[in-house]
Amino acid sequence: MKIQTTKDIRSTLYQQILDLRKEVFIKEQHVPANLELKDEQGPIYYGGLINNNLICCARVKEEHDKTWHIQRVATKATFRGQGLNSQLIKRIENDAQAKGISTLILGAQDQAQGFYLKLGFKVVGDAFIDAGISHHMMQKKI
Repeated sequence: MKIQTTKDIRSTLYQQILDLRKEVFIKEQHVPANLELKDEQGPIYYGGLINNNLICCARVKEEHDKTWHIQRVATKATFRGQGLNSQLIKRIENDAQAKGISTLILGAQDQAQGFYLKLGFKVVGDAFIDAGISHHMMQKKI
């Protein structure tokens, strides 16, 4: 898998990422479009491609002092369970370390907690509901 990044919301990569997020979050998980498609300007967008087809994605926002917030992690249904998002998260972690970032945080859907625990994240805080889905904040010191 080849991983590309962009901050340009007019780029082809961003448009492919947007299509995948609509497929996963809006169609599959029934997240309202106005909740899914907000705060688009500013993050770094990561896309994992196989044969130039976008397979998985995430976005990262620098929150505050040396912390990156990973958001909108998604994988095409037919490619789930193959370790592709693990590769994507590891690339984000490597990029963060290279930029002097010391902490990664994310709001994980409860059904995805096991995935993030395997990558070294820890649950912090109580459950919360986002877009009708139960989540927990997770963090990893790097």
